Amino acid sequence: MPYLDLFLKPEVFLVWTSVLKTGGIIGIVLTMVAYSVWAERKVSAFIQDRVGPNRVGWAGLIQPIADGVKLLLKENFVPAGVNKFYFSIAPSLAMVPAILVLAVLPFGSSLFGVPMVIADLQVGILWVFAVSSLGVYGIVLAGWSSNSKYPFLGGIRSSSQMISYELSLGLSVIPVFMITGTLNLGEIVQYQVANGWMVFPAWFQPGPGVVEFVETSGAVLGVSVAKIALWIPMMISFVVFMVAMFAETNRVPFDLPEAEQELVAGYHTEYSSMRFALFFLGEYAAIIAGSGVIVTLFLGGWSLPFVPDGSQGWVWGLVNIGTFFAKVAAVIFFFLWVRWTLPRFRFDQLMKLGWYFFFELALLNIFLTAGILAWLQSQS
Repeated sequence: MPYLDLFLKPEVFLVWTSVLKTGGIIGIVLTMVAYSVWAERKVSAFIQDRVGPNRVGWAGLIQPIADGVKLLLKENFVPAGVNKFYFSIAPSLAMVPAILVLAVLPFGSSLFGVPMVIADLQVGILWVFAVSSLGVYGIVLAGWSSNSKYPFLGGIRSSSQMISYELSLGLSVIPVFMITGTLNLGEIVQYQVANGWMVFPAWFQPGPGVVEFVETSGAVLGVSVAKIALWIPMMISFVVFMVAMFAETNRVPFDLPEAEQELVAGYHTEYSSMRFALFFLGEYAAIIAGSGVIVTLFLGGWSLPFVPDGSQGWVWGLVNIGTFFAKVAAVIFFFLWVRWTLPRFRFDQLMKLGWYFFFELALLNIFLTAGILAWLQSQS
């Protein structure tokens, strides 16, 4: 059929499969954003021995829809004296970068022969850092354009917080690239499929990896001296990256730009209606995107031990996609758990943690990884 041949042309095939993948991932993520709010309230209720949302739908499952309708119907109030242009675009600047990060995350292996990643960039992690760092501009512009002291203080805090953790966030992933030898997120996942996850290097059937000398003879149940040696810097990278991601998403104990007890609501104090909702949704979208990056770099992405990829059938492709989002949900739960467990740091404590501890730790970890890799090369 001529129409079928048209759809199977490489250029056309790439376009319509990319559109389908984009629509699917946005639909899933926006649903996860809405129900992350519900999960936040239920987890906080569980930790505080309360009930949480339980009136709208079974166990409050329709509560996110009710909240969305409420925000849509509220008056969009704009205070006098604000810079209306920047005041209007700031919520979008806070929301869009988190969505763009999802474009390079491999959320599955393949489905019907189509790779489950929207944009398979060779420098995918650089795209993640470049785009995610733009989110702070939305917060800073919201604080400045509101022409109010509390939002302004929240914006200033956000910019200071960004420069204190952004360096350690970037430095913490360099050991991952040194071991895998690539900046492509899909290839990093494939490395973990063959050699075990970065935070769990034991693998019962180790296969060839990007770095050949990582696999040594005499491995027992997939555990070798090389894997144990490299597991140490990987755990350091994982801890530094995880903590820095809490600061990236402005979550407790690093929610200083909001700090309700000090700044009312921080940078979004003057916002209402759907503009406020965009800030709210942007925070949870950033948590989902950050969790996806953590899963991809350190937790094996879509892979599970002894589970084949999508090349063995479309059912396994769906299993891989479900595995990825299940891991993301587990990391999100950790974000929620920490919020209702730890107190907020003081601002000077945050700056000291970023500049005096994590920056040096991440830098030393690079030298540690380089030393281990050099030693392994000399042994091979």
